[in-house]
Amino acid sequence: MNIFFGDNAFLHLSTLRNNYDKFFVLTDENIYKIYSTLFASLIPDKEIIKIVIPEGEHGKNIENIMFIWNKLIDGNAGRDSLLINIGGGTITDIGGFAASCYKRGIDFVNIPTTLLAMIDASIGGKNGINFNNYKNQIGLFSEPESIIINPDFLKSLNERDLLSGLAEMMKYAFIADSSFLGLDRDNYMEFIEKAAITKDEIVGFDIKESGLRKILNFGHTIGHALESYYLEKENYLTHGEAVALGMYSSLYLSVKYCGLDEKWLLFYEMWYMANLNPLELNDFNVDAIMSFISHDKKNKGGKPRFVLISAPEKPHIDVDVSMTDIKDSILILKTKFSK
Repeated sequence: MNIFFGDNAFLHLSTLRNNYDKFFVLTDENIYKIYSTLFASLIPDKEIIKIVIPEGEHGKNIENIMFIWNKLIDGNAGRDSLLINIGGGTITDIGGFAASCYKRGIDFVNIPTTLLAMIDASIGGKNGINFNNYKNQIGLFSEPESIIINPDFLKSLNERDLLSGLAEMMKYAFIADSSFLGLDRDNYMEFIEKAAITKDEIVGFDIKESGLRKILNFGHTIGHALESYYLEKENYLTHGEAVALGMYSSLYLSVKYCGLDEKWLLFYEMWYMANLNPLELNDFNVDAIMSFISHDKKNKGGKPRFVLISAPEKPHIDVDVSMTDIKDSILILKTKFSK
């Protein structure tokens, strides 16, 4: 898989013009409204059939998968067709899943438009949908033909979505590269390419998440539970917001289970307050959140397993944590980070 960066990254699509018979673009209503003129010029002299779905995490469902498949069938898409996914993590997730199942698999390209998608969601071949309010319960591993990253898309991103990507970037400081400790909301552009390459390198060693790749789940066990719990509520959490909270819980547990110096817990709390916005964690029900953890797809033998650290760049996978300690690490979030 190739990752192309910068203003000229779109030129890569022109090199694909003779490789496929038909071209389809999947995007959401918001992205299409902003960038509709871009779609026609992606591959000169080639017709591009547009597939537009509602925006947001709520759209990552089987109904939209069926909608995409029907559009591919209506457009006579064959195995020599290409699906181009333009959008955030929801679009790259659902588009990769739809493409990988259609006719046992057609090629797809990811063009991420959010910070979170550029440095995480679009990379690594994880594709899936939510099911019964459980995050990413149905999915598969299938890598895109290529990923095209152009930071110019971030100019149209609202502050909330932009900040949602910062915690995922900071994650790399704790699991892989301490230079990310210098990341903040003012200099994040300098870290985008490095973050994308870091994830791609980790995935390259372990595509099916049997070992090393598990470190990328730092903060995600509790993060996904929070995201799932708030998914159907009016004050939903973005994926990045949920992971930002989950990372604090993981650092809290790392102090107890892995001997992490408590200064890193304080460092992250201060970094969070300086770079992210406080949340309205209304209807915070820790027992309900715990029930989502019990259904986490990463569980082993029905028990949650955590990625924790003993120091920055020193992750530990499959750490067995007691339910009591997990609950304590969630309860503290309401006190620390809610408005």
